[in-house]
Amino acid sequence: MPELPEVETTVRGLTPVLAGQRLASVEPRRADLRKAIPVDLRQRLTGATVTALGRRAKYGLIGTDRGDTLIFHLGMSGRWRLNPGTIEPHDHLLIATAAGRSLALNDPRRFGFLDLVRTDALDAYPPFAAMGPEPLGPALTGAYLLAALGRRTAPIKAMLLDQRIVAGLGNIYVCEALHRARIAPSRAAGRIALPRLERLADAIKAVLQEAIAAGGSSLRDFAHPDGALGYFSKQFLVYGREGGACACGGPVRRRVEAGRSTFWCPRCQRG
Repeated sequence: MPELPEVETTVRGLTPVLAGQRLASVEPRRADLRKAIPVDLRQRLTGATVTALGRRAKYGLIGTDRGDTLIFHLGMSGRWRLNPGTIEPHDHLLIATAAGRSLALNDPRRFGFLDLVRTDALDAYPPFAAMGPEPLGPALTGAYLLAALGRRTAPIKAMLLDQRIVAGLGNIYVCEALHRARIAPSRAAGRIALPRLERLADAIKAVLQEAIAAGGSSLRDFAHPDGALGYFSKQFLVYGREGGACACGGPVRRRVEAGRSTFWCPRCQRG
């Protein structure tokens, strides 16, 4: 599933195509993806000018001069295609700008979704209302994690995947950040001391920033709007490396919990 770096990369790829542009046509090609596409989406977006592009957690945001924001989630297999030569069966939303550029939102598995909300109501949008701070923002610190985790006995990995604690973290980058911070994914979240949480906050920021710089991680279907592939997966230290050797010489292990794979090194992530 595309995670925060992939969504950030996508938004950055859309920005030069859409920023300041009038949307000459907006055509949903089906009534729903994971959930129904707003029936008035075409009417509200056609003729509007894009005034802002951004991201909240793993959601992309496209704001317009009509006070609306198009929210997109890429689900498991979604990606935008820039200037598609032909329309494919899984191109579910087509956008053309007055400048002659075009985009297609392609999602073969249809686990993504589209929504349209008033820009001034974004903070109250249900998926956003209870979210924690953005991991790349100044609010994510060791002191914040210490207060947010309290005396929780749940594993630190599960807590980091809880969007109410930190917005936008996903399985891949949590595994990588915990490894960098030398913290076992099974460690009780409320039993981690402040210095280690400060190291963890720094590791989260670093791994996300490096992944964005590398264009994200191209796993399965993800690609940039221009078709380029992200290459951060080549820099994974533990994710997807079961049976390989950690840099410390220990073995990379894998276990599956609730359908998710956890990768870690038992030698250097002991507590």
